[in-house]
Amino acid sequence: MVGILNVTTDSFSDGNRYLDPHAAIAKGLSLAAQGADMVDIGAESSNPDGERIPAAEEIRRLTPVIEGLKEKGVRISVDTYKPEVMAHVISLGVDMINDITGLRDPASVEVIRKSSVPVVVMFARNQGPHAERTYRDHLTVMDEVERFFSERLRALHECGIPDDRILIDPGMGLFLGGTPEPSLVVLRRLAELKRFGREIYLSASRKSFIGRVLDRPVHERGIGTLAVELWAYLQGATYIRTHEPQPLRDAVRMIQAIERAG
Repeated sequence: MVGILNVTTDSFSDGNRYLDPHAAIAKGLSLAAQGADMVDIGAESSNPDGERIPAAEEIRRLTPVIEGLKEKGVRISVDTYKPEVMAHVISLGVDMINDITGLRDPASVEVIRKSSVPVVVMFARNQGPHAERTYRDHLTVMDEVERFFSERLRALHECGIPDDRILIDPGMGLFLGGTPEPSLVVLRRLAELKRFGREIYLSASRKSFIGRVLDRPVHERGIGTLAVELWAYLQGATYIRTHEPQPLRDAVRMIQAIERAG
């Protein structure tokens, strides 16, 4: 279970709330107290209208928060696609890198290869870091996702990154398409990704497709988010990135208790 912490000005759910390092550290500790096994910190929004920021600014936002949470024993993932940011946060002792561009930049590949840190490779059509409001054919989306992972995993293996350090994320919401259907199809067929032999990482919390299906604004998508996350867990996702760890933690514990009964 991975808690979401955005130190951004323009994230769709909580932009501008945690730019102050003290507020961000307090939020990270709260996520850990709610049951998050790790906190994923992002300093640049993937919002289609989001601002791109220089690596130096990303490092400036991330460093005090990482240091503050590491002092408290919190495990940390960093959401970044920039190789210089990856190298810096790895030097600070982070536990995972989360690259929403699919680890395509050769410089990023080299940073990860030289480290011992696991990396999340997300399905990404383009090299850019922002989602898109683009119509996509939901009937072919799963073939596209599987083809992407076949190619990327082969390439990363050939570059010398051990297979067991790579997690796969099929992307959700606007990363898959501007309508709900591609996300719903990928969720329905999520278990098929287990054929790649990698742990599955899913990040659907409060995303647009949930709002479209339920006709709910961002902060009224908690129940819909929980339903998606439980489905993903039951389909074999081992890492679930969420804004609200405690409801998910409780729900998973109940499912596990039912599975053990009798």
